[in-house]
Amino acid sequence: MFKKILIANRGEIALRVIRTAREMGIKTVVVYSQADEQSLPVLLADESVCVGPAASNASYLNIPNILSAALMTGAEGIHPGYGFMAENPDFAEMCRDHGIVFIGPTPESMRALGSKAGGREIAAVSNVPVVPGTGVLGGTDEALLAAKQIGYPVLLKASAGGGGRGQKIVRTQEELKAAFGQAQEEARLYFGDPAIIMEKFLEEFRHIEVQVMGDGQGHVIHIGERDCSIQRRNQKLIEEAPSQLPASLRQEILDAGVRLAKHVNYAGAGTLEFIVDRDGNFYFMEMNTRIQVEHCVSEEISGLDFVRLQFQIAAGEGLSLQQEDIVLHGHAIECRLNAEDPDKDFRPAAGKVDEVHFAGGPGVRVDSHVYSGYIIPPHYDSLIGKLIVHHDTREQAIARMKRALEETVIQGPKTTTGLYVKIMDNPFYKRGAVMTNFLKVRMEM
Repeated sequence: MFKKILIANRGEIALRVIRTAREMGIKTVVVYSQADEQSLPVLLADESVCVGPAASNASYLNIPNILSAALMTGAEGIHPGYGFMAENPDFAEMCRDHGIVFIGPTPESMRALGSKAGGREIAAVSNVPVVPGTGVLGGTDEALLAAKQIGYPVLLKASAGGGGRGQKIVRTQEELKAAFGQAQEEARLYFGDPAIIMEKFLEEFRHIEVQVMGDGQGHVIHIGERDCSIQRRNQKLIEEAPSQLPASLRQEILDAGVRLAKHVNYAGAGTLEFIVDRDGNFYFMEMNTRIQVEHCVSEEISGLDFVRLQFQIAAGEGLSLQQEDIVLHGHAIECRLNAEDPDKDFRPAAGKVDEVHFAGGPGVRVDSHVYSGYIIPPHYDSLIGKLIVHHDTREQAIARMKRALEETVIQGPKTTTGLYVKIMDNPFYKRGAVMTNFLKVRMEM
C-alpha cells in the first residue's frame, strides 16, 4: 500500500480523498492554487504545494508543476479526483513514465473510452445500444448532412467533454450553421479539444448511470445504478440510488455496463452513463473514467468506501469483491450544494461564507470543504458541498432529506438549498416521475 500520495484536485473531493487516506495511514500532499491557500484540504493535508495562480490552466491543469510537486515530496501515487486531470490519458502516461502510480484507469483505457466518439465505438463492439449519432464531425457541411439523416432536434457534444459542458441542442438547419463553430470553440476552451460529435436529441428521458469497479485483469463488478435525472443545463443537481426502473430493465442496463467495462479490462472506479426513454429503451452515452461527484449515494447503499477500493486496486492488491458480495440496502439521495442563485438562472455566487451550519443526525452525511469565513473563489465550479441521506425506503429518504435541508444554514452567497426543499415537496418527484426536463416542466422557476 502507498505510504504517501498526492491529490491533484481541490474542494470537497480533495478533502474526501484525504479522509480515507488518513484512515488507511497514508500521508497526503495536496496541490493548490493561490486562490485556495486557505481551503480546508490545504489546512488538513500533511503537506501542501502551491502549483500556480488562480486560473486552472496555470495551476490545477499545470502538468509540469503537479508532477514536480509529486517528485519533490516523494509521493508514490497521484489521485486526480474528478475534473481537471482526472480523464487526461497524457497525464496518466506521464505519471507512469516518472514512476508515479496514477490512481485510476490505464492511459490506454482512458484513450479508448475518454472521448464520446471512442466510447460509442466500443459500445457497438460490446453489443451495447447507443443513441443514433456520429463520430467526430469534420465541419459544418458534414454536420448538416448528418443532422438531415438523423433528424432534428440533434445534440452537439464535445467529444472530450463531461459534466454537461460543451453541449448544444439544435432544432433547425439555421441553428446548426450558427451553433457548430460555437460548440467547437466551447469544446476547445473547456477541454483543449475542439472535436464535436452529434447525437439524436431525445426530449424526455431518464439519466441512469452504472457504477463499476475493475481490477484491470478482466474482473469487473457493478455496484448498482443511480438516477441522475434532475439537472439544469445538462448538469446534475440531485442523484439517488437505486433508480425506480423495473427490475428487468435495471438488470439489462447493469449487465450492459459491466460488459462494456470488461471489454477494455477496466481498472478502478468508473461510471457508464445511459439514457432511458419513456418506452423503456436504453442507450449508452459515455463512460466517465474516474470517481463521480455522486459516488456517495452508491457508497451509502453498498456500505463500501470507493476511494479505499481505488487505493487498493492502484496499489496492486486487486479487487477481491465478487458480484455476489455486493448487497445493496435502502435508498440514498444526494443534493449538490451549489453557490448559485436558482432565481437568476443559476448564476454563480462567489464570495464570503459568513456562517455555515450543516445538518446532522441519523443517516445524514455532508461532504464539504466550506467553513464559516471561507471565501468561495470565482474561478472554479460552483459546487461547495454535497448533502447525502440514507434510509430504508425512498419515501423515508425524501423526508430525511427535507429535514436535513431545512437544518442546513449557509449565510452569504446564494445557494441551491431552498430549491431542493421545494423539489422534495413536489408530488411528481415524490412519486418518481422524473425526467431530465423536470425543472422546466414540473417546477415553477
